[in-house]
Amino acid sequence: MFMDNLQKRLEANNALFIGEETAFRAAVLIPLVEHEGDWHVVFEVRSLTMRKQPGDISFPGGRIDPEDASPMAAALRETQEELGIDPKTVRIAGKLSPYIASPSFVVFPYVGVCDYNEIIHSYNPAEVEKVFTIPLSWLLETEPVLHRVPVQPAPLPDFPFDKIYNGKKYKWGNRTQEEWFYEYGSYTVWGITARILKHFIDISKD
Repeated sequence: MFMDNLQKRLEANNALFIGEETAFRAAVLIPLVEHEGDWHVVFEVRSLTMRKQPGDISFPGGRIDPEDASPMAAALRETQEELGIDPKTVRIAGKLSPYIASPSFVVFPYVGVCDYNEIIHSYNPAEVEKVFTIPLSWLLETEPVLHRVPVQPAPLPDFPFDKIYNGKKYKWGNRTQEEWFYEYGSYTVWGITARILKHFIDISKD
């Protein structure tokens, strides 16, 4: 009986990774538009009055709320709030693999076709400073620049070193975080946005 119940629980487990149920879950949309005879990717410059990451370049998106039916619904809701686009007018082309920044932060990216004129005239100035596009052809031909950032654990003073082998001499595993940079005119796309963008562009090249 125990094994039968265990098997059912294991089969019903749909968590993407250990810790997903408590992680900050976000969703973003990569908006594609036809503009001047070419496909373009739309980016936002976050309002300079925003409390978090003012002036950063990003895709529309944000936290997945409990009321959202799915991560895609969250991406479309956030896109409407930021760019003023009716979700019914967005044609979802597909989804990308989730970006797991850490066990406490995951982003679900989607790709959708939008109306260029609707975006340019409808964005929310309280959240978006400006909107700009980069030609998809340029992104397909341009290799981003890679910079590596060493990341080292820094235990807090109350960490129980007395409970682990070697105590304060314990050798923590260090890692290197990759940061990609796209330089387009006066705009610099980097961080999570660049990581998701690179994943999308790499798929588009195949």
